[in-house]
Amino acid sequence: QVQLVESGGGSVQAGGSLRLSCAASEGTFSNYAMGWFRQAPGKEREFVAGIRWSGRSTYYADSVKGRFTISGDNAENTVYLQMNNLKPEDTAVYYCAASPLMYGLRDASRYDYWGQGTQVTVSS
Repeated sequence: QVQLVESGGGSVQAGGSLRLSCAASEGTFSNYAMGWFRQAPGKEREFVAGIRWSGRSTYYADSVKGRFTISGDNAENTVYLQMNNLKPEDTAVYYCAASPLMYGLRDASRYDYWGQGTQVTVSS
């Protein structure tokens, strides 16, 4: 059983930055790819960013490319999402997730474990 706990959400003005953290159970990164998703009120959950530890491959949604960076610390069992130049449309609950698959990471159905989510609110 993989446990994921997100933190770091909050309220910022447009143009500001936040860093989200996701603490995972020990050893998770050895067997799982990690992803960040978000869900705004009345909208479907959407892919934000993913990381595959083999080869350190990273993937981003077009809407956040160049502004968000996903990274991880194997020793700390933590994955991060650095979010810069935030926009009001980035407002959502952000979720961390773990997938046993190393492909199709943009698809939420490929993830087996999810955190509880952390709220990010960006005001104009």
